[in-house]
Amino acid sequence: MKISLGALAALTAFVLPAAPASAAPAAGTDTVPPAALVARYTFDAGAVNGRVADLSGRAPALTVRSADQGVIRFSGGTVAFPAACRSGADACPRGLLEAPDDADLNPGTRVFRWSARVAVTKAQLAGSSNVLQKGVSTGGSQWKLQIGATNGRAQCIVAGTGTTGSYVVRSSQTVADGAWHKVVCQRNGTSLSVWVDNVQRGAATIPASLSISNSLPLRVGGPNFNTHSDMYHGQLDDVYAELG
Repeated sequence: MKISLGALAALTAFVLPAAPASAAPAAGTDTVPPAALVARYTFDAGAVNGRVADLSGRAPALTVRSADQGVIRFSGGTVAFPAACRSGADACPRGLLEAPDDADLNPGTRVFRWSARVAVTKAQLAGSSNVLQKGVSTGGSQWKLQIGATNGRAQCIVAGTGTTGSYVVRSSQTVADGAWHKVVCQRNGTSLSVWVDNVQRGAATIPASLSISNSLPLRVGGPNFNTHSDMYHGQLDDVYAELG
């Protein structure tokens, strides 16, 4: 019996196993070597005494921080951040999660990936929404995952020590549709790539010498509490980082 090419492709797509939750997907053109899990926060137990436990055994706990009466809500194994500020409001409730500097989160030039499951709508985007980051791009170094305000695309950003400016790769599709999407950012040698739901959706070339190392904290849900911070206003789950 002959099978059409379309049917064969559909059958192949059906039987391929999904990538493991704690690893970047192995499909596509970007090689993914073995890696060590160095941070993972699933939010299944919520926050205990204002802290979210790390499940990798290698990273510090996240501390809940807020400003202007911002409330971070934990429910059903996910975390939801305060809504975007109303136009003309005098004060904007804000919240983020923060862990202190940790050596495993300073990858230097090594292979590194960082990931989160996101659920956000276009209406919840108020500027670029910072999901996950460590460091800054101005005069230091940084790795970051954010959602762009214009098209709701996932953006992976890196900046190196001793340099100014940054490198960014954007996903070819939006993730701001209200559905859950797994986003993975990966730096591997001269490649910076973004994956959405286990499929590579973008790649950019970066210098092999680009080194990421800083003494700043890991922050989830926003960069800081400045007036014009790029806060994230959706839901998150399964935040993790892998090194090596």
